[in-house]
Amino acid sequence: MKIINFADQNSLVSQYLSEMRDVTVQHDPLRFRRNLERMGEIMAYEISKTLKYRDKEVTTPLADMKCPVIDEKVVLATIFRAGVPFHQGFLNFFDHAENAFVSAYRKYKEKENFDVLIEYLASPRLDDKVLVLADPMLATGASMELSYRALLTKGNPAHIHVASVIASQAAVDYIAKTFPTDKTTLWVGAIDPEINSHSYIVPGLGDAGDLAYGTKD
Repeated sequence: MKIINFADQNSLVSQYLSEMRDVTVQHDPLRFRRNLERMGEIMAYEISKTLKYRDKEVTTPLADMKCPVIDEKVVLATIFRAGVPFHQGFLNFFDHAENAFVSAYRKYKEKENFDVLIEYLASPRLDDKVLVLADPMLATGASMELSYRALLTKGNPAHIHVASVIASQAAVDYIAKTFPTDKTTLWVGAIDPEINSHSYIVPGLGDAGDLAYGTKD
């Protein structure tokens, strides 16, 4: 599996990540959502460099010319709820892409013991398409894997791009073991060293869904 870690080189990603992590900036949910969206836009641009292109005849006011255009079908998939603004960033750039949505959540059996459940799936057929599966926080990797398994009921994609803003090292290792290594690329803004007893990434940034949309019961 190929891993692209944006933290390996300073860029605008570093700026946006610092704002999303900062408790003094997190009080502004509009800015938090916009930074998630920006992260999606940046990753979409980088992913676009890996796709296949074909020449298309275009008529300008002065002459005809050939322009390279994407020659693959892209499906953008996201996990509710923090994934929504992140997804929008990808959609801003891949504006002709199809879209898929998965509802995955933690159902706690005890204080620190939970199962990940899938309750909702809406997706087009995925056969031979490029799947971009986006979720801002990759803590254990369990939600990402179960979402991917659910999406496979809609067909087998040609390539999978897993995209996250922050991942734990444990989740990166888990994705490497559970996704097909020959056709998976992981894109991540930063890889943090650990998860705590509640399966939150440390240092991480907290609960991305709550920061984007408010706390839940």
